[in-house]
Amino acid sequence: MSLAISIDDVRSAAKQIQGVAARTPLIENIKLNQIAGGRVFIKPECLQHTGSFKFRGAYNRLSRLNDEEKECGVLAFSSGNHAQGVARAAQILGIAATIVMPEDAPTLKLEATRGYGAKVILYDRYNEDREEVARRVAGDSGVIVVPPYNDPFIMAGQGTSALEVADDLANMGITPDQALVCCGGGGLASGSFTVYGEIFPDMQGYVVEPAAFDDVKRSLETNTIQTVDFAARSICDALLTPSPGPLTFPVLQENQVKGVTISDNEACEAVAFAARHMKLVAEPGGAAALAAVLAGKVETAGKNTVCIISGGNIAPALLQDCLSTRD
Repeated sequence: MSLAISIDDVRSAAKQIQGVAARTPLIENIKLNQIAGGRVFIKPECLQHTGSFKFRGAYNRLSRLNDEEKECGVLAFSSGNHAQGVARAAQILGIAATIVMPEDAPTLKLEATRGYGAKVILYDRYNEDREEVARRVAGDSGVIVVPPYNDPFIMAGQGTSALEVADDLANMGITPDQALVCCGGGGLASGSFTVYGEIFPDMQGYVVEPAAFDDVKRSLETNTIQTVDFAARSICDALLTPSPGPLTFPVLQENQVKGVTISDNEACEAVAFAARHMKLVAEPGGAAALAAVLAGKVETAGKNTVCIISGGNIAPALLQDCLSTRD
């Protein structure tokens, strides 16, 4: 079975977003390396436009639309980061955007999405299916639906972050032993491991999920797509997807990626660590991979580890809570 994307698609996406998306750095932290017992290279996508990696895939997708499609406008469904990425990309490209968002999405993300000029439609994530809501909103309008992860252009766009990591490591003469990627539906992970699997074939890949949303981990272990319990909850609002995508999952399988999980408390501890010791603002879901390193979920001693902070859109009150209750 052919996979949805190849590294050539990611390289094409890199050219498409060049000069529009930010090229975020690759950084190290002395305290983190001491805790890990090895070298940990952090990709801070919390510094990306709209505060997360999602802008990469959104701009790659929207900028590929033809003039007729652009006239129809775009529709997306998201808990917040994809919403902001699509809204900002649409604003840049002069495309009307409508975003279906859960009514309990962080106020910060709702306001930012509206601030980029998008129309926001709210739904109840615990009693309504967001894709069904999106289909109902779209009707027969001809609007272009932009999914959050299960789309080749989205996947390739997200993978550009890993392409930058690979370039930076090559310039440093370093070969990574492993990479940890925060994971919801698998868009970032599939794009990233498409790159890592090609350039670093001996590297082990890990997806990191909240413990209550371990659908990708269980899917990889059983070789069949698993779903999340409808009653599941987590503070990691950016990672609350019900299952991996039919396009993203085979990519993770092909690259023999493994799954690990973190608790909400471990996510908040990582948020506090990033703020205190790295001077980076991370949201709980965006700090999931860092949380896995700090909590020792993978062996890091004597290894070169790549770790992404995928987003930094956190409410000030939650950030304060993480900082005030954790060392």
